[in-house]
Amino acid sequence: MALTATHISFAPLVPESVLIGAAALAVLIIAYAAWKGLAGWIWRAVLVALIGLVLANPSLVEEEREPLSDIAVLVRDTSASMELGERREAADAFAGELRALAEADPMLDLVEIDAGESEDGTRLFDGVQSGLASVPRDRLAGVILATDGQVHDLPETAEGLLDSEAPLHAVIAGNMASTDRRLVIEEAPRYGIVGQTASFQLRVEDPAMQGSALVSFRFEGGEPQSHRLTIGRTTRIEVPVERRGANVIEIEVNEGPQEISLINNRAAVSVNGVRDRLRVLLVTGEPHNGARVWRDLLKSDPSVDLVHFTILRPPDRRDATPPEELALIGFPVRELFAERLDEFDLIIFDRYPRRNIIQMLYFDYIARYVENGGALLVTAGPPFAGPPSLYRTPLSAVLPVRPTGYITEEGFRPATTDLGERHPVTAGLAPPDGEPDWGRWFRVIHGTPLDGEILLETEEGLPLLVVSRQERGRTAMVMSDQTWLWSRGFDGGGPYAEMFRRVAHWLMQEPELDEERLTALAVDGELRAERITLADEAPPLELTWPDGRRETVDMQAGDTGRFTANIPATGSGLVRLRSGELTTVAALGPLNPREFADLQPTDDGLRPLTRETGGTTVSLGEGPDLRLPTVRRTRADSNQAGRAWLGLMRNERYVVRDARQTPLLPGLLVVLLAAGFLGLGWWREGR
Repeated sequence: MALTATHISFAPLVPESVLIGAAALAVLIIAYAAWKGLAGWIWRAVLVALIGLVLANPSLVEEEREPLSDIAVLVRDTSASMELGERREAADAFAGELRALAEADPMLDLVEIDAGESEDGTRLFDGVQSGLASVPRDRLAGVILATDGQVHDLPETAEGLLDSEAPLHAVIAGNMASTDRRLVIEEAPRYGIVGQTASFQLRVEDPAMQGSALVSFRFEGGEPQSHRLTIGRTTRIEVPVERRGANVIEIEVNEGPQEISLINNRAAVSVNGVRDRLRVLLVTGEPHNGARVWRDLLKSDPSVDLVHFTILRPPDRRDATPPEELALIGFPVRELFAERLDEFDLIIFDRYPRRNIIQMLYFDYIARYVENGGALLVTAGPPFAGPPSLYRTPLSAVLPVRPTGYITEEGFRPATTDLGERHPVTAGLAPPDGEPDWGRWFRVIHGTPLDGEILLETEEGLPLLVVSRQERGRTAMVMSDQTWLWSRGFDGGGPYAEMFRRVAHWLMQEPELDEERLTALAVDGELRAERITLADEAPPLELTWPDGRRETVDMQAGDTGRFTANIPATGSGLVRLRSGELTTVAALGPLNPREFADLQPTDDGLRPLTRETGGTTVSLGEGPDLRLPTVRRTRADSNQAGRAWLGLMRNERYVVRDARQTPLLPGLLVVLLAAGFLGLGWWREGR
């Protein structure tokens, strides 16, 4: 629809500065002539004005203008919290009314943007900026946010937000008077020392009631433990860090008298367990070729604090050397095995024969240390097969192999057992088909396995490496003192460093080396679960999704001893997994999403921004309480909001399609008028 508009346009024939200066000078001269009363000054003033108009070059311009429509931007919150109750329906109802207005008004276009969904909470103003990117600012009628008010990218000020005089409005979906109980994690550590405790702070908020609430804690998907906490008061909780890696603690508060949703009644804390310096006690019974290899292996690990004693001169040795001339120190038996025994993460006896150095009482202490969660590694030498064997001490209660008294001293090649090929300690270490076998050893101490798992054996089936669980602790035995040959590369060598690193970490109960383990990780919309087991089959995988839905899937056999399952996963929250007796949890998305931290509709954060731009916030309500505001077209110089109504500004922009220009001072007319005014001036002066 074209419109015609007429206006006067000036195109000065000289620069504006010259024209203004000449006009100012002429005004002064005429004012002086008038003050002196000179005859004819009026006609000369008219003549000067006429000359000034000629120099200004006025024209009458007729334009055919095509009006440009104004543009309103509607940013709809698509975050997960908008799915609660009937918030989405309320926002859609308002959007429908706005669309109807735009369809009925040819001078209003509507741009709709869906925004807000993000792993870092609701980022609505990212959508505002993307929506404004293609909108000319001089045609912007206003921006309207349809949201529940839980926005996590609020700018500090509205300055420069819209780059326009247009208003920013917000319509809040949901009942702003509703209340909700929620669990708030105020402070949580990211790391903790294994064997120590980590503390975090939490608070239960519930505007609907005072008193206390029942809060349950669940460690790594295990059985819950319940405690009663005061509502509104910050509580510090101490939890043990039991293993290296992620230690997930689930926290849940019981349902309150009024609830928007129970999803924010749950939270989780993940403490990444790290070991402090590992303290290892290595006791070598007598000098031998493998002693230095053991020492070098343990010292090469920067996280290990090694205490190493080698028995060079046992008390029963008789010689004439005076004690003051011996460069030896006494073995601190009581300090190591009574006073400071629990400080060690691993104890290694390397070819140690039973002597009078360590009394029987201290061997009993070591056995109890293992049963209470300690780790023991014994590498057997010839003494283990005879009377000075460690098996003839109270330590036999935790040793998985009993010596038979026989020793074979001839070359043989160690090999993994069928169980060893699946056990995490030795899995994948055996040479692949076509590769040379491991190097030979030349001594094996015969023994009868009592319990545990045999991972290495001789060609005749004699056990070489046996690992065993002893109540809360773990024990490993190597039935040969020839392992050092691998480290020297003799006859092709073998995986000495890697195998005994795994043995040590298994003994210290590192979770990645457990022979029965269930892990899960959510990646790219898929939940990937892995079950490691020594059995030939894995039990079905039972899943409990964050919304309470249960599902059971079969796990597929992969590498030896590994079973996997890949399940499509969407949403956010913790998934509980169970396979047989093993349980674990996995987080879909952020562990505690900001999106669900507070579910109550609010305009607290948006109200200052809307007022700064001349807009307002309006509560839509939801369901039967739905109240849609009126949307009006307003002038640029009027109020843009009022009681229960929103304004969209009229910018009155247009483009010129055609223009006709007519000079207002034709040349002949100007000459005649100038001559006439000049003649009148002379005539007046002549009188």
